[in-house]
Amino acid sequence: MKKRSIFSVVTVMAAMLASLAGSAFAADSPEATIKKVLEPRLGEGAKIESVTKTPYSGLFEVQVDGDVIYTDAKAQYLFIGRVVDSQTYRDFTKEKIQSLNKVKFSDLPLDLAIKTVKGNGKRMIAVFEDPNCGYCKRFQKTLQEVDNVTVYTFQYNILAPDSIEKSRNIWCAPNPGKAWSDWMLNGKEAPAAPASCTAPHEKVLALGQKMKVTGTPTIIFADGSRIPGAIDSKGLEEKFSSLK
Repeated sequence: MKKRSIFSVVTVMAAMLASLAGSAFAADSPEATIKKVLEPRLGEGAKIESVTKTPYSGLFEVQVDGDVIYTDAKAQYLFIGRVVDSQTYRDFTKEKIQSLNKVKFSDLPLDLAIKTVKGNGKRMIAVFEDPNCGYCKRFQKTLQEVDNVTVYTFQYNILAPDSIEKSRNIWCAPNPGKAWSDWMLNGKEAPAAPASCTAPHEKVLALGQKMKVTGTPTIIFADGSRIPGAIDSKGLEEKFSSLK
């Protein structure tokens, strides 16, 4: 009788603990449950910033490392891609990522950039570029067709081992803006920089990584929005017009 009594007590306690654990899990919101279940599965270092239920198809939007993925309420399935309205072709995923990656233009350390002014310079952009980037050279040609703009060029050396040296030579030239233009448009190399001159390579690299700049060129506009990749003069003018 004594053994049976102890067994009964243990059984009841185990049942109570299981019930409490189940209640605690059930008490979690779907968003909290998704974060708890999914974060360990996304790999080491991955951090879920937020989980939000969407108005489409019962999906939950998961923001992780400046990107967006989707899942169901149990975090059983992952949907990696874009959610687009089939009637209007509105790209909800693109809009969300653009919103997540917005920066405050006034917070950019513009002293680390090469400043070039055309016309009245009222329209401003900041561009992350690598001196070995073909698309950046194409964008430089586009800028020749655009007036009344101030361009802040951050030399973001991520493509080739000699990008750092080329950027340093340009930065240390008597007229960095001209040296940059000469190289990007005409392939004219800047003279070797004096040993005493240092360029802000490490600071710009850290800035780009913090801002999740993954390719060149990346264009930042005065409203904080960005466009990855080269665009033509028509697209650039349309973007400027949309900011008014």
